[in-house]
Amino acid sequence: MEKILEVKDLHVTFKTYGGTVQAVRGVDFHLYKGETLAIVGESGCGKSVTSSAIMRLIPSPPGKITAGKIVFKGQDLTRVSERKMRSIRGVDISMIFQDPMTALNPTLTIGTQLIEGLKQHKKISDKDARIRAIEMMELVGIPNPEERMKQYPHQFSGGMRQRIVIAIALICEPELLIADEPTTALDVTIQAQILELFEKIQEVTGVSIILITHDLGVVAKIADRIAVMYAGKIIETGNKREIFYKPQHPYTKGLLNSVPRLDTKGKLQPIDGTPPDLFSPPQGCPFTARCPFAMEVCNKVYPESTAVSDSHRVDCWLQDERAKQLLATMVTN
Repeated sequence: MEKILEVKDLHVTFKTYGGTVQAVRGVDFHLYKGETLAIVGESGCGKSVTSSAIMRLIPSPPGKITAGKIVFKGQDLTRVSERKMRSIRGVDISMIFQDPMTALNPTLTIGTQLIEGLKQHKKISDKDARIRAIEMMELVGIPNPEERMKQYPHQFSGGMRQRIVIAIALICEPELLIADEPTTALDVTIQAQILELFEKIQEVTGVSIILITHDLGVVAKIADRIAVMYAGKIIETGNKREIFYKPQHPYTKGLLNSVPRLDTKGKLQPIDGTPPDLFSPPQGCPFTARCPFAMEVCNKVYPESTAVSDSHRVDCWLQDERAKQLLATMVTN
């Protein structure tokens, strides 16, 4: 399969009055053409910062990509000029932002906002741009698109606004779509409709999708592969079946145990404790303080990535036989 995106050892920091926040700390992942990759984890783990880094939308100052590569179709996006990046955004890579209520300009009609990006990036007449905008509104399920083009965002429901945001992101036919928490502000029924829409769009256009979410229900619906993120690091990756039925990292197991299920009774099992302070992240595994299986080595040395299968990798000392040897060495010293 062809890799359309590869992120290698990505580091992103933010300088504040209190110190430097190490928001993303050596993230590695890749995305195949036509695939949906879900990046999941608690709030504050670095998911949205990672997606913003891919788009080169990290505000500078205070943010900065301090190391790593973001290779899109053979080109390192960390090294291209801002002018070149503007020609990539919206055309080759598009992003759906978290809140559809604030992503749209309340002073412009829906039609104007749809056509704006198309006119900016494509040599197209006003007539053809309007036709294309109507086609996109039909694709995302907006009824009576000719009339609704003339309306303003406040005249649309939350679910309809989300569909418009998706249409804006797709109107220039990008090869990569980044969806940052696209269903968070929506009720369950509308969430299901939006997820079905993503599946339909991918089938029609072949677009590759990175889905940023903390909702494992969303992941189960549409993801091909899953990357579990914690404290600025990807700690486990695998396909959907491996992550849901054979999770290896204690944090991944904790996330799955926190999800309500219809086939089980009793209380949910929350993950005790809180994420580490990224002003001064721990030297070893960042989950050590919350992990019921933590060993001495976990607190001192970050584990190397271990291959569970060809598609499944995990960063955890529980997977590595060398942990026992290292433990014995530490005790001796």
